[in-house]
Amino acid sequence: MVQVPSTMLELGTPAPDFSLPEPATGRIWSLADFHEAPALLVVFLSNHCPFVKHIADHFAEFAKEYQERGVGIVGINANDVERYPDDSPEAMKEEVKRRGYTFPYLFDETQEVAKAYRAACTPDFFLFDGDRKLVYRGQYDASRPSLDIPVTGSDLRTAIDAVLAGVEPPEVQIPSVGCNIKWKPGNEPPWFG
Repeated sequence: MVQVPSTMLELGTPAPDFSLPEPATGRIWSLADFHEAPALLVVFLSNHCPFVKHIADHFAEFAKEYQERGVGIVGINANDVERYPDDSPEAMKEEVKRRGYTFPYLFDETQEVAKAYRAACTPDFFLFDGDRKLVYRGQYDASRPSLDIPVTGSDLRTAIDAVLAGVEPPEVQIPSVGCNIKWKPGNEPPWFG
């Protein structure tokens, strides 16, 4: 495991489009499927990363709460499943059941969507406003697997609540930290390493 921070993609960046399969249902999802949502949260996840496992059950409930408020939420797994079979599409189906994810959990086999978002770690959160401009890219909260701090989702909650209230999220945003995305050999983006 290599611990890396988010690349902190520039605020105001338009949400990159995607068209990815959801292993649990076989459906293909794209950015347009969330066009009516007042905010869209794109989160890069992994089944085996200790940083994701640390927040996963809390995040499943957090996501349900915000989906009920109209927020579009999508999870994306871009890890190399040849070297990390725990992140395979079959394992993703099991993860959805185990965690109770109510949002689509998509598989980015080519890793091109992860590159478009400049995703670096799992979890890596990208919050877009109603115009699909990036307004938050930062940590879920200050909790980490090695710290005795409760998981609350407070940083992300503050950002989403601001968007839903029609105001700018805080300018000071602390990068998410997690396991590096498991890039396929030779497919590593320039910001990796």
